[in-house]
Amino acid sequence: MNRVSEAFGPLALGLALAGASHPAFAGLIGASGRPLTVGHMAELALNHLTLAATGLTLVAALGIGLGLIATRARFAGFRGSIDTLAAFAQAVPPVVVVALALPVLGFGGPPTLLALTAYGIMPTLRGTVGALDAVTAEARESAQAIGLTPAQILIHIELPLAAAGLVDTLRTALILAVSVTAVGALAGASTLGTPIVAGLQNQNIAAMLQGALSTAALAFLGDALLLAFGARLRPPERRTAG
Repeated sequence: MNRVSEAFGPLALGLALAGASHPAFAGLIGASGRPLTVGHMAELALNHLTLAATGLTLVAALGIGLGLIATRARFAGFRGSIDTLAAFAQAVPPVVVVALALPVLGFGGPPTLLALTAYGIMPTLRGTVGALDAVTAEARESAQAIGLTPAQILIHIELPLAAAGLVDTLRTALILAVSVTAVGALAGASTLGTPIVAGLQNQNIAAMLQGALSTAALAFLGDALLLAFGARLRPPERRTAG
């Protein structure tokens, strides 16, 4: 079985949800309210994707960076403190972060990115630590035996062996990024959360349904992409003689 085939499920579901967000679907099921046009939905989806990708980049840089620091021997004493700070950042709901950031950062993307980053650091940090901790001591000791420096061991041994686990970590971060970006509509960010918020206010079920389905579609399509990429990083399964 092709290792990439496990991405077919999320891919098919993402495409199905994207199709269901078409305005014709709202009319087909009799949803009340006026659905948004395909062009408007595409514009919102592009804005949503741009904001989510920016936030995912920030989360990956901070979460993986902190994970690398926490797993270095010289910073072992700070590992608990780093994890606690990351957990505290996620403990504050994204809606609260957006509301508190509005007076300082204003409306739109900045408060959304702050909430997205705060909410995504902890799972990214812990996933990174778990992936690096899974690298066997024998692999590190063998690298030391041939004279590699700690930096070389990290680059040439630890990161390649932990690559599949790091991609799985980014899958979780991506789902969080897409979902929190929808919350950014409360701060005035033009995202797929906008028709959800407007639909709740105006009782426009059709638009609300379109926003929810499109947000889920982006999450599943992005997950399928990372799932396929991560599958290629895993070593092929060895067949045993029966």
